[in-house]
Amino acid sequence: MFDLLERQQRLTTNQWKIFFAVVLGDMLDFFDFFLIGYVLAFLVRSWHLTFGQSAMILLAAGIGAVFGALFWGWMADRIGRRKVFIATALNFSFATGIMALTPTHGGWLFLTVLRFFVGFGVAGLFAVDMPLLQEFVPASKRGWISGISQTLIPLGSLIGAVIGGYLGPVIGWRGLFAIGLLPALFTLLIRVWVPESPRWLIRMGRSEEARKSLAWALQLPLEAIELPSSVPEVQKTEWRELFRYPRSVVAGCLTGISLTGSAGLLLWATTLFMLVLKISPAEASKLMIWVGLSGILGRFFCSFLSDILGRRPAGVLVGLISAVTLALAGYVHDAFIGPVSAFFLIVVVHTFFGNGSLAITGGYMAEIWPARLRASGLGLVYGFANLGKIIGPLGLALIVGTSNYVSPKATVAAIVPAFYFLAFWYVLGALAYWLVAFETKGRTIEEIDAALTEPMPVEVPVRS
Repeated sequence: MFDLLERQQRLTTNQWKIFFAVVLGDMLDFFDFFLIGYVLAFLVRSWHLTFGQSAMILLAAGIGAVFGALFWGWMADRIGRRKVFIATALNFSFATGIMALTPTHGGWLFLTVLRFFVGFGVAGLFAVDMPLLQEFVPASKRGWISGISQTLIPLGSLIGAVIGGYLGPVIGWRGLFAIGLLPALFTLLIRVWVPESPRWLIRMGRSEEARKSLAWALQLPLEAIELPSSVPEVQKTEWRELFRYPRSVVAGCLTGISLTGSAGLLLWATTLFMLVLKISPAEASKLMIWVGLSGILGRFFCSFLSDILGRRPAGVLVGLISAVTLALAGYVHDAFIGPVSAFFLIVVVHTFFGNGSLAITGGYMAEIWPARLRASGLGLVYGFANLGKIIGPLGLALIVGTSNYVSPKATVAAIVPAFYFLAFWYVLGALAYWLVAFETKGRTIEEIDAALTEPMPVEVPVRS
């Protein structure tokens, strides 16, 4: 059934619809996830939040993301990609909207709890939409289409920066959270544009439905898609089976944990700009617009780099550049090039590579699993990677000092080791690509699946 798909030279309009649904979903969940960074800049002084309290608010979503990726990834393999796609979008948007009702007394605890559920839904959406997209495109296009789908994710942060910088002073922080409800409307688009994955349907023994889904995607008459000669036995998913593929587990977890550097920087960046450069929250949010634009361009660049060089060489190169630029940003944080902060400029350069690296890693984490476990496997390693959303902001807070109120106490002694700490995770990711990861460039999902049936996969064979 999938031979026509694998021979495809150009994507159809319907395949692009699925692509744009995935792009929009990821962009909106990124907006909801990082919205707290802009709100926090308005609250830290008026609520007298310590670094520790601020870190708890920021890292709560990371804790939720670990469990959300595991749960929703497992559910996507059991009940289907499309249902879980809709459920996760409702999950994170409603959790964000409820934060508009945060009480002033003890508000940081309320935000911490709700942020857990935001992270639960955000990570779940990524765990399902990447396998869904990859299962609708040929192997020759899987690398760059997976990467490009991640390109506009920073636009969510950019939208947050614009709203925080220009609307924040007008509508207040409660208004910012209320805007976070809007992604719930996205579920209507999913219902119209996104069918169920034909590969998942085949695995569940629903061949006729798979045929209709594939015919719709390829925009071919139903009779042009041949049914398989025999209906495969329904494959039940056992979550513990993931550990029969140790190399996939290790490669996915260690490449994904490089997310720590990006999460730690982006969640604190607005507040750090405000403190280090001694500017207002609105001015700091406006600087983040440039950071967001840099991330978009970086992901676009890295999307094609993964298909040009291969996943492993691209992962090593981008990881090392990300580490060097992040460490340099911390080292020169108090320097200026004329009237422009060197700290700001290097953070922008770093974001091009550091944020761009997810365009390589996001798709790779989904490629390294057998078909029946693709969403569960991605959920496992992406859940582990989301520990970075805890380790990053918490590590920076511990190094800078949890007992201090958020006031201009971000000294050289604190910022430099904090940024070295964040840079370390990019180095670890680069080493994982070099020493553990196996190449998936140019291999069909079925070929990867066949190769992974070996007890201990060493290398996935190249297509002839």
